[in-house]
Amino acid sequence: MSAHDQLALCLCEITRLLWKLLLPLLFLCALLIAVLVLLVLAVRFWLQSNRNARRAREGRPTVAFFHPYCNAGGGGERVLWCAIRALQNRYADVNFVVYTGDLGVTGQQILDGARRRFNVTLPRPVQFVFLQHRVLVEASLFPHFTLLGQSVGSIFLGWEALTEFVPDIYIDSMGYAFTLPLFRYLGGCSVGTYVHYPTISTDMLSVVRERNPRFNNQDLVTNSLFLSAFKLVYYCLFALLYGLAGSCSDVVMVNSSWTLDHILSLWRSPNRTSVVYPPCDISAFSDVPLEEDGDRKCHSIISIGQFRPEKDHRLQIRAFKKALDRRGEGLKLVLIGGCRNREDEDRVLMLRGLCQELGVADRVEFKLNVSFEELKREMSKATIGLHTMWNEHFGIGIVECMAAGKVVLAHKSGGPKLDIVVPFEGSQTGFLADDEDGYAEAINQILVLSPAARLQIRRSARQSVARFSDQEFEACFLAAVEPLMGTLER
Repeated sequence: MSAHDQLALCLCEITRLLWKLLLPLLFLCALLIAVLVLLVLAVRFWLQSNRNARRAREGRPTVAFFHPYCNAGGGGERVLWCAIRALQNRYADVNFVVYTGDLGVTGQQILDGARRRFNVTLPRPVQFVFLQHRVLVEASLFPHFTLLGQSVGSIFLGWEALTEFVPDIYIDSMGYAFTLPLFRYLGGCSVGTYVHYPTISTDMLSVVRERNPRFNNQDLVTNSLFLSAFKLVYYCLFALLYGLAGSCSDVVMVNSSWTLDHILSLWRSPNRTSVVYPPCDISAFSDVPLEEDGDRKCHSIISIGQFRPEKDHRLQIRAFKKALDRRGEGLKLVLIGGCRNREDEDRVLMLRGLCQELGVADRVEFKLNVSFEELKREMSKATIGLHTMWNEHFGIGIVECMAAGKVVLAHKSGGPKLDIVVPFEGSQTGFLADDEDGYAEAINQILVLSPAARLQIRRSARQSVARFSDQEFEACFLAAVEPLMGTLER
């Protein structure tokens, strides 16, 4: 027998062996799939039994909000409490639950903090479900593949929440889209989401594609063609999964035109998606007197925002240094914001070090986790409201500064550019910039304006932000969630 015949015979034997193994393999796959389906159905039945038993005891349905950092002091937390307040005022026979990972405080302390920081008081108490494993969504736990790690972590945290309490309606109010299919398909809940900022966006893909260094695109990656290509593929695959998870939501609310564009391109659910601008306490700041500020010897620049890397406080300090060099004297920078964890506190220490390095430490003040009264006090003394985040999804702090009659200087991108710092009845409402020199130049441009010219900008800005009031938010939010609330059997 020739070598060719032996090879052909060997291939025939291998083919027969594979064919004999094919049927057992197919049977095994079918069996595993059936077991998996039965397991999912059993878990779903168990969870729904828990919910039915709870409904029988309480006699009323429950709406649950997933907000692991509900005791933080950011704009997202104000949205949470204003949303719950609106629903409590409209639906008296519905219970409300908040899933949180804030273990060091009591529920009453959290509510007291909401009242103190945001001037929001709920009509009646809410129930808190304290989650033990919030560390699973901490960015510090995933130095690499952070988006994927946090998203997988959110699934496990969501599973903990679901097994602790099964609601009738589930609303993710913090942007953990991968929890939506969990509550919908296993918990059998109607689900909604309020998106402050997409976990991934087409802008992020562009940054990686163009090898542009940003806080989430390190120099090591931008300097390597291979790593950039690998990260781009990773981002594209993640964007696909993110879109599939988000499309599970019955109701989608977004906080700005910029966020709307990105969510529509990723989730592709236009009929279920609407813009609901976040609530800004316009009335609390509109009583700050509007008067000419020409007699001020020292002009204060105020920045409001959590000490997160994307807020880019380093840019604020460097731009302030350049503006101070040009002007000489008469400037002060006040950085006001919340610290969520040790990582944020370490970031503040680094920012203080930068101030020392640039020689402006005596002109920069840090005010952390301040009360609403102190925030308003600092606001009343300021001339300029400063904001530097690239592609800020909205910018509640910007709106608050405009309501208080400050001249706003924000980043020329995202929500500030598209929704907030826009002309009002033909009048200018603020300034935009996108780099250190641009910010420094704008600061000096604002300060060389006549007091009367600044006053006109401040008046137009205050009038323009009425569309971002608590009342407007409540009306839009209730209209958006009405299809969800209509699924309740009361």
